[in-house]
Amino acid sequence: MDESMWGIMTILGPAILLVALIWLVMRRRSSSSTGQTENATRDLYREEEERRRGGTDDL
Repeated sequence: MDESMWGIMTILGPAILLVALIWLVMRRRSSSSTGQTENATRDLYREEEERRRGGTDDL
C-alpha cells in the first residue's frame, strides 16, 4: 500500500505541477497582451485625432 501511494505521488505530483505552471503562463501572457493591445489602440486613436485636428489626415 505504501509503495503504491508513493508511485501515485511520483506520477501525479509533477503532472499537477506542470498543469498549474502552464495555466499560470497562459493566464499571464493573455493579460499582458490585452493591456498592450489596448494601449496601442489608444495611441493610434490619439494620433489619428491629432492628424484630424491638424488638417493633415489626407481627406
